[in-house]
Amino acid sequence: MQTNQKLIVVTGGSKGIGRAVVSRFLRAGYPVATCARSANDLATLAAELEDEIPGAILHTQSADLSRAEDCARFAAFVLALGVPVEVLVNNAGAFVPGRLQDEPADGSQLRQMLAVNLLSAYDVTLPLLPGLIAQGSGHIFTICSTASITAYPNGGSYGIAKHALLGFTKNLREELKPSGIRVTAVLPGPTLTASWEGIDLPPERFVQAEDVAEAVFGTYSLSPHAVVEELLIRPQLGDLG
Repeated sequence: MQTNQKLIVVTGGSKGIGRAVVSRFLRAGYPVATCARSANDLATLAAELEDEIPGAILHTQSADLSRAEDCARFAAFVLALGVPVEVLVNNAGAFVPGRLQDEPADGSQLRQMLAVNLLSAYDVTLPLLPGLIAQGSGHIFTICSTASITAYPNGGSYGIAKHALLGFTKNLREELKPSGIRVTAVLPGPTLTASWEGIDLPPERFVQAEDVAEAVFGTYSLSPHAVVEELLIRPQLGDLG
């Protein structure tokens, strides 16, 4: 396999959309760096992808990106590889359903949802920005959600965090326009990942993680003169209601 000399960084890459994105860029010949909370899941990922994609270069580190110190440690790990970052995919996140009125009164659920869905992207992106700005190119994706643009009755603090993540992405887009760095918010509807385990619905009612990854790769593959600012992907039959 001929390997490109620019690095793809994907947070939360061991499962679901993150794993599909990691696999898609590896198949295109890019080296990839990724993280996940479980070292065992990362070891399984590396073994499976080594069999599927001979010659692929995958760098992994365990990290809980709801913790600022782990975000800093992962960013340092990426920078220490000494390979220019071409793409950053902020994919790490977690979904806890429920109504705001039923959440703990101490605000702990909101703080947790903000930490894993918003601050993880903020805390990984900022240390990588100087290198991206210096090279005058690159592409930052944030994996938002249809919950970033639509309030759901059972969305609770998750919906707040995903709305904030879209706001972060929009601000980043405006700031980085003159720099040559493209910024894209990806807003998938219900996607067939571990978050939906146990739901008694047919697979065709969900977006496939591989389709999200293909959309991300296609968006990246446009010329530097064009950017898809928001990529909205829903199941053919619409959101689950």
